[in-house]
Amino acid sequence: MLPLRAHAEAGAAARPAFPGSDPRWAKTWDAALAVLAGNVKTVPRYEHPVLVEGSVYPGIWLECGPHEGLVYGTLAQYVTALEGAPAPLQIARNNHMAFFALQRPTGHESAGQLPAAIKMSDVGYGQIQMVVPIAATAWELSQLTGDDELLVTAYTACSRWDAWLREYRDTRKTGLVEGFCTYDTGHDNSPRWAGIPNRCPDDDARKCPPIATMPRLCPDLSATVYGARIALAHMATALGKGDDARRWHDDAETIRQLIIEKLYDPKDAAFYDLDAQNNFVRVRSDVMSRVLGEHVLNRYDAKDKAIFDAVWTRHIHNPKAFWAPYPLTSIAMDDPTFVRPIPRNSWGGASQALTALRAPRWMPYYGKQAELNHMMQQWCEAISRHTEFRQQMDPLTGDFTQADPSGYSPAALVFLEFARQLNKSAAPGAPTKPAATPQQF
Repeated sequence: MLPLRAHAEAGAAARPAFPGSDPRWAKTWDAALAVLAGNVKTVPRYEHPVLVEGSVYPGIWLECGPHEGLVYGTLAQYVTALEGAPAPLQIARNNHMAFFALQRPTGHESAGQLPAAIKMSDVGYGQIQMVVPIAATAWELSQLTGDDELLVTAYTACSRWDAWLREYRDTRKTGLVEGFCTYDTGHDNSPRWAGIPNRCPDDDARKCPPIATMPRLCPDLSATVYGARIALAHMATALGKGDDARRWHDDAETIRQLIIEKLYDPKDAAFYDLDAQNNFVRVRSDVMSRVLGEHVLNRYDAKDKAIFDAVWTRHIHNPKAFWAPYPLTSIAMDDPTFVRPIPRNSWGGASQALTALRAPRWMPYYGKQAELNHMMQQWCEAISRHTEFRQQMDPLTGDFTQADPSGYSPAALVFLEFARQLNKSAAPGAPTKPAATPQQF
């Protein structure tokens, strides 16, 4: 029996001790769990239930669905087990296996491609849309549950996906990963991609639009591949494939160095896209936190630490840039492209729940637990004002954009995970930093 599921099945699940006496904590906690329970659905072409994005997003996306499943799985001890309902760790597994099941098969003209989205309406392959590596979350989940079938399946599928990306998303033969369209990075309505189509031509992620500045070398897409290769190295070791593990480590280190050498501008202390004319796309965006999300900068390396300190001080923790009262913004507030008034579904400035949910994957690694605690407190306060779970908020006020309905899974997970972590941080004798997760090694 899976260890966390066993706890949940013992009876009604307990709540954590909240970091305050305000009754809104318990009310919002229960409401968040209800949102997630309501967002467990079955999508066409995959027979097992998954945790969908919710609100106006009826499906799961490669950039976030596996990670959201993993977070839900780690909260299993707080979810009351209902007879006949899948346990959170099973949902976590399904949120990975769905993508592996719908990977383009051998013999297909795009063999090895993972779907970008599995929606109620269709399965999409028109972009690559990746952020948190599915290889990394699959590795972490397999470690948590001892699921050998998941491990073997993930290793095979993610190896094929890496090969697909090398073949079709390195047309400039730089060793980095190229972006062809806006949806490749999930940055809807971001000035980073101004003037670039949302999808690839003919809904084919192998095709780049015929634009002089395209394709771009992307720091965040390359960081996703770096994180995936580190996870693949761990998987290979666990599977007794020592030679493969060494190759994955070497390939990971190669792309890590290229990200720093080619896509970091020391003058601006920022990571940028590099277009096909070898010009930086100088929009200061959450590309930077996504690079940090995969630990591209080694905290033990003096040169890397100096780069991190510059990025952190000048941008991420700068109250005029990304560190708003409700951090983190999707575009620096002092960047001229910051979009106001904030429209719906905008990566042009709004603080996004997805960015918040990813923060625990990197902030403690770089020694920023106190700052993460502050960020978690701010998000919990904002969400609990109206007990609603929405995609994005105004970084200055904490007011959520009301255009779309409540019911957004990432926001519900943000509240639950942040409340749990704040309780852990407040416990007597709690460590200043949590133990490293597998992807941090």
